[in-house]
Amino acid sequence: MALFGKPKYTIVKIRKREIPEGLWTKCPGCGEPLYKKTLEENLLVCPKCQHHFIMTALERLKMIVDEDALKEFDTELASADPLEFKGVKSYKQKIAEDQKTTELREAVVTGEGDIFGKKAVVAVTDSRFIMGSMGSVVGEKVTRATEKATRKRLPLVIVSGSGGGARMYEGILSLMQMAKTSAALKRHHDAHLLFISVLTNPTMGGVMASFAGLGDIIIAEPKALLGFAGPRVIEQTTRQKLPEGFQRSEFMLEHGLVDMIVPRKELKETLHRLIDYLS
Repeated sequence: MALFGKPKYTIVKIRKREIPEGLWTKCPGCGEPLYKKTLEENLLVCPKCQHHFIMTALERLKMIVDEDALKEFDTELASADPLEFKGVKSYKQKIAEDQKTTELREAVVTGEGDIFGKKAVVAVTDSRFIMGSMGSVVGEKVTRATEKATRKRLPLVIVSGSGGGARMYEGILSLMQMAKTSAALKRHHDAHLLFISVLTNPTMGGVMASFAGLGDIIIAEPKALLGFAGPRVIEQTTRQKLPEGFQRSEFMLEHGLVDMIVPRKELKETLHRLIDYLS
């Protein structure tokens, strides 16, 4: 009987079409899958919820500075290991790994360039390199960039993104950079020159407590986490429930810590306009 015989249909196996890896990413803000090329064309801002993804230092410089207009400073400087720090990984291992991953020698890139034709000295930290934390070399490069801006009577723009603050691997040598960078900025201010500080997610710890918080104009990206200690540490220490949105850009603007919140697409034009008005 046909019921127990060979079936009269053929089983066809269909191969699933393979999608190459790395073409899509998920927005941490709204969970929407995003095509990476479209995201890059939108300056790494989610078109659905406007979440600002973290950018590298070189991506930010490309976004802010006119094409082929950056003259980089102090490219040879790299961190040593003054304390011979030992841990799960040594400091030297950590530096070598991050140098390979980021293709940077340190967590900050500094240089002189044009912003829509307006000359400025620019420094940008990279949160991929030991969380953008400030060790001796970062402090030295920021200080030298500030001093060069003062000597050449140019405005200074520093874009900060540091979740690590002062770099624990260097102990007190790292903490000293807070005073050194602040002193250089005081001399820049006394020369009646402009300093614009741009805060991105996250800008915390010793970086926020020194040069990042000293701008004549302080700009923040939307919803960036800003402050010294993080909200979880504050809650555990004070044993109090923090307000909604505590330490985010919008909260900081409402309480006077930042002067304006500027979406990424408008940053270059805003910097140009401020330099034109205030320099």
